[in-house]
Amino acid sequence: MIPELIALSRKIVIKIGSNTLADSEGRINAGFLGEFADQVAECIKAGKQIVLVSSGARIAGLSALGKWARKQDIHYKQALCAVGQVELMGAWLRAFAPLGLHIGQILLTRDDFGDALRTLNMRNTLFTLADEGIVPIINENDTVGVEEIKIGDNDTLAAQSAVLWSADLLILFSDIDGLYSRNPKIHPEAELIREVRDVAKVRQMIDTAGANSFGTGGIITKLDAAERAVSYGIPMILAHGGRPRILEALASGTAAGTAFLAQEKR
Repeated sequence: MIPELIALSRKIVIKIGSNTLADSEGRINAGFLGEFADQVAECIKAGKQIVLVSSGARIAGLSALGKWARKQDIHYKQALCAVGQVELMGAWLRAFAPLGLHIGQILLTRDDFGDALRTLNMRNTLFTLADEGIVPIINENDTVGVEEIKIGDNDTLAAQSAVLWSADLLILFSDIDGLYSRNPKIHPEAELIREVRDVAKVRQMIDTAGANSFGTGGIITKLDAAERAVSYGIPMILAHGGRPRILEALASGTAAGTAFLAQEKR
């Protein structure tokens, strides 16, 4: 099912989480970015359009300004993201430039999705960039985002962006191979669920207790994103972003993942 979804999709939104972007020392992994950019370039050559939703501003900021690592004040956190966003986009620029591809930055907050004029402008910008062969890279605008206007996580942002752009497919890259019956990091016997057609039902089936990375803020937000996307007719794939040449592997059927699809009509 996953290779078929990718083959049939022209407009694809891909979300890359901080765990996927970071190396073992917590810095932006330039090797991963280069490999991933190469796969995106191949997709574009094949006639597809790609929009990226990229986390990593805080990690990039900490890499640049380690002296602020222990600062908990909201102003320092926002300032750290301001520095980190420049570092993050610079890393993506260096990854795509050798391939002859330009990137475009779009920073959003929850309020942007609630305003009709802003939403129209965001949509038009996405269409224009993608139509011109430029790779839009979306992130939450953490430098101005406080709790009242924050989207909160990039899984939600990716789903909202997919709906806004009328995407054919949403792919969320995480640090697990898909949706499991329980947290595979602490339960080796956990089973991979390869296809989901009823998110509400699967919520009741799986055990989300245990680690934060699998529970609230982890798999829960991914299920929320799937529910939102599928409700608009956009299928979603959840897979491990750290696997070698993961986009190509998913397209060829050699990598595991979970496909979220609309319920079959009876």
